[in-house]
Amino acid sequence: MTGCIYIEDIAQHEGQQVTLQGWVTGRRSSGKILFLQFRDGTGFIQCVGGRNDIGDELFDRVDHLPIESAVRVTGEVRADARAPSGFELGLAGLEVVHEAEEYPIGRKEHGDSFLLDHRHLWIRQSQQFAVLRIRATIISAVREYLDGHGYLNIDTPILTPAACEGTTTLFETEYFDEKAYLTQSGQLYNEATAMAFGRVYCFGPALRAEKSKTRRHLIEFWQVEPEIAYATLEDILDIQEELVCFVVERLLRERKPEFAILKRDLALLERVKAPFPRVTYTEMVDLLHEKGVEFTWGDDFGAPDEAVISESFDRPVMVTRYPRGVKPFYMAIDPEDERLTLSVDMLAPEGYGEIVGGGERLADLATLEAAVDAGALPRADYEWYIDLRRYGSVPHGGFGMGIERLTTWVCGIHHIRETIAFPRMLNRLRP
Repeated sequence: MTGCIYIEDIAQHEGQQVTLQGWVTGRRSSGKILFLQFRDGTGFIQCVGGRNDIGDELFDRVDHLPIESAVRVTGEVRADARAPSGFELGLAGLEVVHEAEEYPIGRKEHGDSFLLDHRHLWIRQSQQFAVLRIRATIISAVREYLDGHGYLNIDTPILTPAACEGTTTLFETEYFDEKAYLTQSGQLYNEATAMAFGRVYCFGPALRAEKSKTRRHLIEFWQVEPEIAYATLEDILDIQEELVCFVVERLLRERKPEFAILKRDLALLERVKAPFPRVTYTEMVDLLHEKGVEFTWGDDFGAPDEAVISESFDRPVMVTRYPRGVKPFYMAIDPEDERLTLSVDMLAPEGYGEIVGGGERLADLATLEAAVDAGALPRADYEWYIDLRRYGSVPHGGFGMGIERLTTWVCGIHHIRETIAFPRMLNRLRP
Protein backbone atom coordinates (compact mmCIF):
# COMPACT_ATOMS: atom_id res chain seq x y z
CA MET A 1 0.00 0.00 0.00
CA THR A 2 2.94 2.35 0.62
CA GLY A 3 3.07 5.05 -2.02
CA CYS A 4 -0.22 4.02 -3.64
CA ILE A 5 -3.36 6.15 -3.85
CA TYR A 6 -7.01 5.41 -4.63
CA ILE A 7 -8.91 6.55 -7.70
CA GLU A 8 -11.50 8.31 -5.54
CA ASP A 9 -8.69 10.64 -4.36
CA ILE A 10 -7.21 11.22 -7.82
CA ALA A 11 -8.27 14.88 -8.01
CA GLN A 12 -5.87 15.71 -5.18
CA HIS A 13 -2.89 14.59 -7.29
CA GLU A 14 -3.30 16.39 -10.61
CA GLY A 15 0.06 16.81 -12.30
CA GLN A 16 1.75 14.29 -10.00
CA GLN A 17 3.10 10.84 -10.74
CA VAL A 18 1.19 8.26 -8.72
CA THR A 19 0.80 4.51 -8.37
CA LEU A 20 -2.59 2.77 -8.39
CA GLN A 21 -3.21 -0.88 -7.68
CA GLY A 22 -6.23 -2.76 -8.90
CA TRP A 23 -7.53 -4.70 -11.89
CA VAL A 24 -7.74 -4.39 -15.67
CA THR A 25 -11.33 -4.00 -16.88
CA GLY A 26 -10.65 -3.44 -20.57
CA ARG A 27 -8.07 -2.40 -23.13
CA ARG A 28 -7.75 -1.31 -26.73
CA SER A 29 -5.00 0.10 -28.91
CA SER A 30 -4.47 1.74 -32.27
CA GLY A 31 -1.06 0.16 -32.59
CA LYS A 32 0.59 3.39 -31.50
CA ILE A 33 -1.57 4.45 -28.55
CA LEU A 34 -2.82 2.14 -25.81
CA PHE A 35 -5.95 2.69 -23.71
CA LEU A 36 -6.19 0.62 -20.53
CA GLN A 37 -9.36 0.68 -18.41
CA PHE A 38 -8.60 0.15 -14.74
CA ARG A 39 -10.50 -0.10 -11.45
CA ASP A 40 -9.41 -0.27 -7.83
CA GLY A 41 -12.69 -0.67 -5.93
CA THR A 42 -13.19 3.07 -5.42
CA GLY A 43 -13.61 4.04 -9.03
CA PHE A 44 -12.58 3.62 -12.66
CA ILE A 45 -9.91 5.42 -14.67
CA GLN A 46 -8.39 5.19 -18.12
CA CYS A 47 -4.62 4.84 -18.51
CA VAL A 48 -3.17 6.12 -21.80
CA GLY A 49 0.26 5.29 -23.15
CA GLY A 50 1.96 5.86 -26.47
CA ARG A 51 4.35 3.27 -27.90
CA ASN A 52 7.02 5.94 -28.29
CA ASP A 53 6.55 7.00 -24.65
CA ILE A 54 6.52 3.65 -22.86
CA GLY A 55 8.51 1.50 -25.28
CA ASP A 56 7.62 -1.58 -27.29
CA GLU A 57 8.10 -4.10 -24.47
CA LEU A 58 5.69 -2.45 -22.03
CA PHE A 59 3.27 -1.53 -24.79
CA ASP A 60 3.01 -5.12 -26.05
CA ARG A 61 2.86 -6.53 -22.51
CA VAL A 62 -0.11 -4.34 -21.60
CA ASP A 63 -1.76 -4.85 -25.00
CA HIS A 64 -2.05 -8.58 -24.29
CA LEU A 65 -3.09 -8.51 -20.64
CA PRO A 66 -6.22 -10.59 -19.95
CA ILE A 67 -9.23 -8.84 -18.47
CA GLU A 68 -9.27 -8.86 -14.63
CA SER A 69 -5.51 -9.25 -14.34
CA ALA A 70 -4.28 -7.65 -11.12
CA VAL A 71 -1.75 -4.88 -11.74
CA ARG A 72 -0.06 -1.81 -10.33
CA VAL A 73 0.09 1.12 -12.72
CA THR A 74 2.22 4.23 -12.47
CA GLY A 75 1.76 7.46 -14.34
CA GLU A 76 0.98 11.16 -14.31
CA VAL A 77 -2.51 12.33 -13.33
CA ARG A 78 -3.95 14.49 -16.10
CA ALA A 79 -7.25 16.35 -16.18
CA ASP A 80 -9.66 15.11 -18.85
CA ALA A 81 -13.18 16.53 -18.92
CA ARG A 82 -14.35 13.63 -21.10
CA ALA A 83 -13.45 11.02 -18.48
CA PRO A 84 -16.09 9.96 -15.91
CA SER A 85 -13.70 10.78 -13.06
CA GLY A 86 -12.51 13.97 -14.78
CA PHE A 87 -8.97 12.57 -14.99
CA GLU A 88 -6.84 10.05 -16.83
CA LEU A 89 -3.44 8.53 -16.10
CA GLY A 90 -0.54 8.96 -18.48
CA LEU A 91 0.86 5.44 -18.31
CA ALA A 92 4.55 5.27 -17.41
CA GLY A 93 4.90 1.83 -15.84
CA LEU A 94 3.00 -1.34 -15.00
CA GLU A 95 3.64 -4.30 -12.71
CA VAL A 96 1.64 -7.49 -13.13
CA VAL A 97 0.61 -8.88 -9.74
CA HIS A 98 -1.44 -11.73 -11.22
CA GLU A 99 -2.24 -12.56 -14.83
CA ALA A 100 -5.84 -13.74 -14.97
CA GLU A 101 -7.20 -16.67 -16.90
CA GLU A 102 -9.80 -16.07 -19.60
CA TYR A 103 -12.60 -14.14 -17.90
CA PRO A 104 -16.02 -15.84 -18.25
CA ILE A 105 -18.04 -12.60 -18.29
CA GLY A 106 -17.38 -10.92 -21.61
CA ARG A 107 -18.80 -7.95 -23.45
CA LYS A 108 -21.54 -10.05 -25.02
CA GLU A 109 -24.98 -10.33 -23.45
CA HIS A 110 -25.35 -12.97 -20.76
CA GLY A 111 -28.56 -14.44 -19.37
CA ASP A 112 -29.71 -13.79 -15.81
CA SER A 113 -29.02 -17.36 -14.71
CA PHE A 114 -25.44 -17.23 -16.01
CA LEU A 115 -24.76 -13.93 -14.28
CA LEU A 116 -26.24 -15.13 -10.99
CA ASP A 117 -24.18 -18.32 -11.20
CA HIS A 118 -21.15 -16.05 -11.55
CA ARG A 119 -22.32 -13.44 -9.05
CA HIS A 120 -18.94 -13.61 -7.29
CA LEU A 121 -17.46 -12.17 -10.50
CA TRP A 122 -20.47 -10.15 -11.70
CA ILE A 123 -20.16 -7.78 -8.73
CA ARG A 124 -16.96 -6.44 -10.34
CA GLN A 125 -18.89 -4.93 -13.26
CA SER A 126 -19.41 -1.18 -13.27
CA GLN A 127 -23.19 -1.23 -12.70
CA GLN A 128 -22.90 -3.63 -9.78
CA PHE A 129 -20.04 -1.53 -8.40
CA ALA A 130 -22.27 1.55 -8.51
CA VAL A 131 -25.32 -0.12 -6.96
CA LEU A 132 -23.43 -1.67 -4.06
CA ARG A 133 -21.56 1.55 -3.26
CA ILE A 134 -24.90 3.40 -3.21
CA ARG A 135 -26.28 0.70 -0.92
CA ALA A 136 -23.35 1.16 1.47
CA THR A 137 -23.97 4.91 1.60
CA ILE A 138 -27.67 4.33 2.31
CA ILE A 139 -26.73 2.18 5.31
CA SER A 140 -24.21 4.75 6.51
CA ALA A 141 -26.71 7.60 6.13
CA VAL A 142 -29.44 5.70 7.99
CA ARG A 143 -27.10 5.04 10.88
CA GLU A 144 -25.89 8.65 10.85
CA TYR A 145 -29.44 9.95 11.07
CA LEU A 146 -30.55 7.59 13.84
CA ASP A 147 -27.35 7.84 15.88
CA GLY A 148 -27.49 11.62 15.54
CA HIS A 149 -31.10 11.77 16.77
CA GLY A 150 -30.62 9.88 20.00
CA TYR A 151 -31.51 6.35 18.91
CA LEU A 152 -29.63 3.49 20.55
CA ASN A 153 -28.61 0.58 18.32
CA ILE A 154 -29.52 -2.68 20.08
CA ASP A 155 -29.14 -6.02 18.31
CA THR A 156 -32.11 -8.39 18.28
CA PRO A 157 -32.04 -12.21 18.00
CA ILE A 158 -31.65 -14.10 14.75
CA LEU A 159 -33.11 -17.24 16.35
CA THR A 160 -36.60 -16.74 17.77
CA PRO A 161 -39.28 -18.96 19.35
CA ALA A 162 -42.22 -17.39 17.48
CA ALA A 163 -43.35 -15.45 14.43
CA CYS A 164 -43.49 -11.70 14.05
CA GLU A 165 -44.91 -11.29 10.53
CA GLY A 166 -47.05 -14.42 10.17
CA THR A 167 -46.48 -18.13 10.57
CA THR A 168 -46.59 -19.06 6.88
CA THR A 169 -43.18 -17.59 5.99
CA LEU A 170 -41.07 -18.97 8.83
CA PHE A 171 -37.81 -20.84 8.36
CA GLU A 172 -37.81 -23.58 10.99
CA THR A 173 -34.68 -25.08 12.55
CA GLU A 174 -33.72 -27.29 15.47
CA TYR A 175 -32.63 -25.56 18.66
CA PHE A 176 -31.32 -28.44 20.74
CA ASP A 177 -34.51 -30.12 22.03
CA GLU A 178 -37.02 -27.59 20.68
CA LYS A 179 -37.97 -25.74 17.50
CA ALA A 180 -36.71 -22.28 16.62
CA TYR A 181 -37.23 -19.94 13.68
CA LEU A 182 -35.04 -17.56 11.74
CA THR A 183 -36.04 -13.98 12.40
CA GLN A 184 -38.56 -12.24 10.19
CA SER A 185 -38.10 -8.95 12.02
CA GLY A 186 -36.59 -7.56 15.20
CA GLN A 187 -39.64 -5.47 15.94
CA LEU A 188 -41.12 -7.32 18.92
CA TYR A 189 -37.77 -7.22 20.69
CA ASN A 190 -37.40 -3.57 19.68
CA GLU A 191 -40.60 -2.82 21.56
CA ALA A 192 -39.05 -4.28 24.70
CA THR A 193 -35.85 -2.25 24.35
CA ALA A 194 -37.81 0.91 23.55
CA MET A 195 -39.54 0.56 26.91
CA ALA A 196 -36.08 0.54 28.50
CA PHE A 197 -34.27 3.17 26.38
CA GLY A 198 -36.98 5.28 24.72
CA ARG A 199 -35.57 5.43 21.17
CA VAL A 200 -33.90 2.36 19.69
CA TYR A 201 -33.19 0.65 16.40
CA CYS A 202 -31.92 -2.67 15.17
CA PHE A 203 -30.28 -3.29 11.84
CA GLY A 204 -29.79 -6.73 10.38
CA PRO A 205 -31.03 -9.54 8.17
CA ALA A 206 -34.60 -10.77 7.96
CA LEU A 207 -35.54 -14.13 6.46
CA ARG A 208 -38.95 -14.99 5.07
CA ALA A 209 -39.82 -18.23 3.32
CA GLU A 210 -41.96 -16.55 0.68
CA LYS A 211 -42.31 -18.62 -2.48
CA SER A 212 -42.26 -15.52 -4.62
CA LYS A 213 -40.45 -14.92 -7.90
CA THR A 214 -41.27 -11.23 -8.28
CA ARG A 215 -38.63 -8.61 -8.96
CA ARG A 216 -39.34 -7.06 -5.54
CA HIS A 217 -38.76 -10.04 -3.24
CA LEU A 218 -35.73 -11.64 -1.64
CA ILE A 219 -35.70 -14.53 0.80
CA GLU A 220 -32.97 -12.87 2.85
CA PHE A 221 -32.98 -9.08 3.06
CA TRP A 222 -31.69 -6.37 5.37
CA GLN A 223 -33.76 -3.80 7.17
CA VAL A 224 -33.41 -1.07 9.73
CA GLU A 225 -36.16 -0.93 12.36
CA PRO A 226 -36.51 2.07 14.69
CA GLU A 227 -38.95 1.90 17.60
CA ILE A 228 -39.96 4.87 19.75
CA ALA A 229 -41.72 5.02 23.11
CA TYR A 230 -44.55 7.56 23.40
CA ALA A 231 -44.73 7.85 19.57
CA THR A 232 -48.07 8.20 17.78
CA LEU A 233 -48.81 7.47 14.13
CA GLU A 234 -48.22 11.14 13.30
CA ASP A 235 -44.78 10.98 14.91
CA ILE A 236 -43.93 7.89 12.85
CA LEU A 237 -44.97 9.66 9.65
CA ASP A 238 -42.72 12.62 10.44
CA ILE A 239 -39.71 10.44 11.30
CA GLN A 240 -40.03 8.29 8.17
CA GLU A 241 -40.27 11.35 5.98
CA GLU A 242 -37.28 13.05 7.58
CA LEU A 243 -35.13 9.91 7.40
CA VAL A 244 -35.81 9.26 3.70
CA CYS A 245 -35.11 12.89 2.81
CA PHE A 246 -31.84 12.73 4.79
CA VAL A 247 -30.71 9.59 2.96
CA VAL A 248 -31.55 10.91 -0.51
CA GLU A 249 -29.85 14.25 0.17
CA ARG A 250 -26.64 12.48 1.18
CA LEU A 251 -26.74 10.22 -1.88
CA LEU A 252 -27.12 13.21 -4.18
CA ARG A 253 -24.18 14.86 -2.46
CA GLU A 254 -21.81 11.89 -2.39
CA ARG A 255 -22.72 9.38 -5.09
CA LYS A 256 -23.10 11.34 -8.33
CA PRO A 257 -20.33 9.32 -10.09
CA GLU A 258 -22.19 6.10 -9.28
CA PHE A 259 -25.51 7.55 -10.43
CA ALA A 260 -23.78 8.57 -13.67
CA ILE A 261 -22.71 4.95 -14.26
CA LEU A 262 -26.34 3.90 -13.79
CA LYS A 263 -27.58 6.76 -16.00
CA ARG A 264 -29.99 7.68 -13.23
CA ASP A 265 -32.13 10.78 -13.81
CA LEU A 266 -31.21 12.79 -10.74
CA ALA A 267 -34.03 15.25 -11.33
CA LEU A 268 -36.39 12.53 -10.13
CA LEU A 269 -34.48 12.19 -6.86
CA GLU A 270 -34.12 15.92 -6.40
CA ARG A 271 -37.92 16.08 -6.07
CA VAL A 272 -37.76 13.95 -2.92
CA LYS A 273 -38.41 16.72 -0.44
CA ALA A 274 -40.86 17.14 2.41
CA PRO A 275 -43.75 17.21 2.72
CA PHE A 276 -44.67 13.84 1.25
CA PRO A 277 -48.30 13.26 0.31
CA ARG A 278 -50.25 11.60 3.15
CA VAL A 279 -53.31 9.69 2.04
CA THR A 280 -55.50 6.96 3.50
CA TYR A 281 -55.90 3.39 2.31
CA THR A 282 -59.54 4.13 1.46
CA GLU A 283 -58.55 7.13 -0.66
CA MET A 284 -56.09 4.93 -2.55
CA VAL A 285 -58.78 2.32 -3.18
CA ASP A 286 -60.83 5.10 -4.75
CA LEU A 287 -57.78 6.12 -6.83
CA LEU A 288 -57.40 2.56 -8.12
CA HIS A 289 -61.05 2.47 -9.09
CA GLU A 290 -60.68 5.81 -10.91
CA LYS A 291 -57.78 4.32 -12.89
CA GLY A 292 -59.84 1.29 -13.86
CA VAL A 293 -58.23 -1.20 -11.49
CA GLU A 294 -60.54 -3.81 -10.00
CA PHE A 295 -59.92 -3.85 -6.27
CA THR A 296 -61.96 -4.87 -3.25
CA TRP A 297 -61.82 -2.73 -0.12
CA GLY A 298 -60.26 -4.83 2.63
CA ASP A 299 -57.71 -6.58 0.43
CA ASP A 300 -54.01 -5.81 0.64
CA PHE A 301 -52.36 -3.90 -2.18
CA GLY A 302 -50.29 -6.12 -4.44
CA ALA A 303 -47.22 -4.98 -6.34
CA PRO A 304 -49.26 -3.92 -9.42
CA ASP A 305 -51.63 -1.88 -7.22
CA GLU A 306 -48.74 -0.17 -5.43
CA ALA A 307 -47.16 0.61 -8.80
CA VAL A 308 -50.33 2.34 -10.00
CA ILE A 309 -50.54 4.35 -6.77
CA SER A 310 -46.88 5.36 -6.65
CA GLU A 311 -46.83 6.36 -10.31
CA SER A 312 -49.45 8.96 -9.43
CA PHE A 313 -46.99 10.95 -7.28
CA ASP A 314 -43.61 12.59 -7.95
CA ARG A 315 -42.17 11.71 -4.54
CA PRO A 316 -42.80 9.03 -1.91
CA VAL A 317 -46.41 8.78 -0.79
CA MET A 318 -47.45 7.68 2.70
CA VAL A 319 -50.54 5.49 2.75
CA THR A 320 -52.15 5.26 6.19
CA ARG A 321 -54.88 3.38 8.05
CA TYR A 322 -54.93 -0.03 6.42
CA PRO A 323 -57.67 -2.53 7.34
CA ARG A 324 -56.99 -4.77 10.33
CA GLY A 325 -57.17 -7.89 8.21
CA VAL A 326 -54.03 -7.03 6.19
CA LYS A 327 -51.80 -5.91 9.06
CA PRO A 328 -50.10 -7.89 11.86
CA PHE A 329 -51.82 -8.57 15.18
CA TYR A 330 -49.78 -5.98 17.09
CA MET A 331 -50.90 -2.94 15.06
CA ALA A 332 -52.90 -0.33 16.98
CA ILE A 333 -56.59 0.05 16.11
CA ASP A 334 -57.89 3.35 14.78
CA PRO A 335 -60.11 4.79 17.58
CA GLU A 336 -62.26 6.50 14.95
CA ASP A 337 -62.92 3.34 12.91
CA GLU A 338 -62.35 -0.09 14.43
CA ARG A 339 -62.00 -1.65 10.99
CA LEU A 340 -58.70 0.19 10.52
CA THR A 341 -55.21 0.24 12.00
CA LEU A 342 -52.90 3.13 12.82
CA SER A 343 -50.49 1.94 10.14
CA VAL A 344 -48.49 3.44 7.29
CA ASP A 345 -46.68 2.16 4.22
CA MET A 346 -44.39 4.50 2.31
CA LEU A 347 -44.51 3.84 -1.43
CA ALA A 348 -41.64 5.03 -3.61
CA PRO A 349 -42.50 6.91 -6.83
CA GLU A 350 -41.94 5.67 -10.40
CA GLY A 351 -43.88 2.49 -9.65
CA TYR A 352 -41.40 1.05 -7.15
CA GLY A 353 -43.91 0.47 -4.38
CA GLU A 354 -43.39 -0.09 -0.66
CA ILE A 355 -40.02 0.81 0.86
CA VAL A 356 -41.08 1.44 4.48
CA GLY A 357 -43.83 -0.07 6.62
CA GLY A 358 -44.86 0.58 10.19
CA GLY A 359 -47.18 2.43 12.49
CA GLU A 360 -48.41 2.64 16.05
CA ARG A 361 -48.50 -0.55 18.17
CA LEU A 362 -51.20 -1.89 20.44
CA ALA A 363 -50.58 -0.54 23.94
CA ASP A 364 -53.62 -1.93 25.76
CA LEU A 365 -53.17 -5.26 27.55
CA ALA A 366 -56.65 -6.68 26.99
CA THR A 367 -56.69 -5.73 23.31
CA LEU A 368 -53.30 -7.33 22.69
CA GLU A 369 -54.30 -10.51 24.53
CA ALA A 370 -57.43 -10.72 22.39
CA ALA A 371 -55.36 -10.22 19.21
CA VAL A 372 -52.94 -13.02 20.18
CA ASP A 373 -55.83 -15.36 20.90
CA ALA A 374 -57.68 -14.40 17.72
CA GLY A 375 -54.60 -15.26 15.70
CA ALA A 376 -54.31 -18.65 17.42
CA LEU A 377 -50.74 -17.74 18.37
CA PRO A 378 -49.02 -19.88 21.03
CA ARG A 379 -49.61 -17.83 24.16
CA ALA A 380 -46.53 -19.13 25.97
CA ASP A 381 -44.22 -17.84 23.24
CA TYR A 382 -45.70 -14.33 23.43
CA GLU A 383 -46.10 -14.01 27.19
CA TRP A 384 -42.94 -11.92 27.49
CA TYR A 385 -44.29 -9.59 24.77
CA ILE A 386 -47.63 -9.28 26.52
CA ASP A 387 -45.74 -8.43 29.69
CA LEU A 388 -44.72 -5.13 28.10
CA ARG A 389 -48.37 -4.04 28.43
CA ARG A 390 -48.45 -4.94 32.13
CA TYR A 391 -45.52 -2.86 33.27
CA GLY A 392 -45.47 0.75 32.12
CA SER A 393 -47.25 0.44 28.79
CA VAL A 394 -47.30 3.62 26.71
CA PRO A 395 -48.27 4.55 23.15
CA HIS A 396 -45.36 3.58 20.94
CA GLY A 397 -44.55 2.87 17.33
CA GLY A 398 -41.92 2.27 14.73
CA PHE A 399 -41.23 1.04 11.25
CA GLY A 400 -39.04 -1.15 9.09
CA MET A 401 -37.13 0.20 6.10
CA GLY A 402 -35.99 -2.39 3.56
CA ILE A 403 -32.46 -1.56 2.42
CA GLU A 404 -32.73 -3.48 -0.84
CA ARG A 405 -36.06 -1.97 -1.87
CA LEU A 406 -34.82 1.52 -1.07
CA THR A 407 -31.66 0.85 -3.08
CA THR A 408 -33.65 -0.49 -6.04
CA TRP A 409 -35.67 2.71 -6.17
CA VAL A 410 -32.90 5.28 -5.76
CA CYS A 411 -30.75 3.44 -8.33
CA GLY A 412 -33.65 3.23 -10.77
CA ILE A 413 -32.97 -0.42 -11.55
CA HIS A 414 -35.45 -3.13 -12.44
CA HIS A 415 -34.69 -6.07 -10.14
CA ILE A 416 -33.99 -6.16 -6.41
CA ARG A 417 -31.43 -8.99 -6.79
CA GLU A 418 -28.77 -6.48 -7.90
CA THR A 419 -28.94 -4.55 -4.64
CA ILE A 420 -27.23 -7.15 -2.45
CA ALA A 421 -23.89 -8.80 -3.12
CA PHE A 422 -25.16 -12.39 -2.92
CA PRO A 423 -28.95 -12.53 -3.32
CA ARG A 424 -31.01 -15.33 -1.83
CA MET A 425 -34.13 -15.99 -3.85
CA LEU A 426 -36.46 -18.86 -4.54
CA ASN A 427 -34.24 -21.60 -6.04
CA ARG A 428 -31.11 -19.47 -5.59
CA LEU A 429 -28.81 -20.40 -2.72
CA ARG A 430 -25.44 -20.28 -4.51
CA PRO A 431 -22.86 -18.84 -4.70
